[in-house]
Amino acid sequence: MKKNDWILAGAVLAAALIFYLVNSFVVHKEGAVVVVTVEGEVFGTYPLDEDQEIDINGTNHLSIQDGRADMTQADCPDKLCVHQNAISRDRETIVCLPNQVVAEVSGGEEEELDSISR
Repeated sequence: MKKNDWILAGAVLAAALIFYLVNSFVVHKEGAVVVVTVEGEVFGTYPLDEDQEIDINGTNHLSIQDGRADMTQADCPDKLCVHQNAISRDRETIVCLPNQVVAEVSGGEEEELDSISR
């Protein structure tokens, strides 16, 4: 590799690092509530700042602790929702497809402009 190749590789890595930092700390705000829907209907809205355990129709169990929501139990065969990471940032979700349960964080600080159209 020549000198210019190393410079290009360094520039690409620096740009990727900047994108990651902006995406992690600026774009995704901490959410205020987790909205749980079952079969497309709102099951409940729960604040993230209050520790609690939620039983969802006897099929799933959502645990809210330390400002994070985590699906701790499910009776579905694959249990993919249980293995997903806990969520706390705006628009993060945990989905259990067999039971049609979705837990989504919302209520973070809204930006003044989402988009501009004419």
